[in-house]
Amino acid sequence: MPEPAGRFDLITMGRIGVDLYPLQTGVPLAQVETFGKFLGGSPTNVAVAAARLGRTSAVITRTGNDPFGAYLRQALREFGVDDRFVTPVDGLPTPVTFCEIFPPDDFPLYFYRHPKAPDLEIHTDELDLSAIRSARIFWITGTGLSEEPSRSATLAALTARDRAGTTVFDLDWRPMFWRGGGSRSAPETARPCYAEALRHATVAVGNLDECEIATGVREPRACAEALLEAGVELAVVKQGPKGVLAVHRDGTTAEVPPVPVEVLNGLGAGDAFGGSLCHGLLAGWPLERTMRHANAAGALVASRLACSTAMPTEAEVAGLLARD
Repeated sequence: MPEPAGRFDLITMGRIGVDLYPLQTGVPLAQVETFGKFLGGSPTNVAVAAARLGRTSAVITRTGNDPFGAYLRQALREFGVDDRFVTPVDGLPTPVTFCEIFPPDDFPLYFYRHPKAPDLEIHTDELDLSAIRSARIFWITGTGLSEEPSRSATLAALTARDRAGTTVFDLDWRPMFWRGGGSRSAPETARPCYAEALRHATVAVGNLDECEIATGVREPRACAEALLEAGVELAVVKQGPKGVLAVHRDGTTAEVPPVPVEVLNGLGAGDAFGGSLCHGLLAGWPLERTMRHANAAGALVASRLACSTAMPTEAEVAGLLARD
């Protein structure tokens, strides 16, 4: 029997798709001959990461009514993620994402989400607001704000939740998904939406580029302070090779260096970080322990080829932390 909808540790909402990753590294996409097929999409991977750590999780999203959509639902179930809130959209194909792998720090992404991604067709009247309110953690992303009706549905979910439990806003800045694309107008379109979401969130997570979109500042400590001022209780600023800065409204601060690994594919590391962050928050760990665990989870995924299938177990994270 499926888990009762009101008892999830984590519900995430937003992007889903099929990741097609080269099985050769250091090869331009035009020359790649073989690919692996994986479940993808940032909030979906966060739910997978939390499930691998023993948490009950579900995703609110939509796929195409096609074989790739069926594959994604099957993959979610195999990962232990509840798929009851995943529904098909007729006439829109399930998104596909390709990447190139040039370790240690170059991993271009190519999104195929045309004419429109089904995960942006989430409608307010289809939401199970009771389940959203009851989840111990609710996780939304910046991409979910990029287009209607997903934008209104995401904000409606945040309003209905009313800061119950822990509500995480993953700043998740993907300019190509916003009107204006990579132009200067995209951030101006996004910033009011980000501000509204921050009013309803208790935790904000983002790298420096994402924090700059949300706050207009870029220095890590200033980003954290601006996010707290915008309404959250905990600001988590990811700084890449400089580690992570986390600042709580109560004055608690943790600045944790990254865990050194040989990077194979950096994609998905942030999602593993997110799932581990949720795990630590649910466990009530001190802030520094939570950040160290999340850094280690992200490092493990960065040392592996895939994203969803690479999400670590608790034993694997503990092993890396013991080695560090």
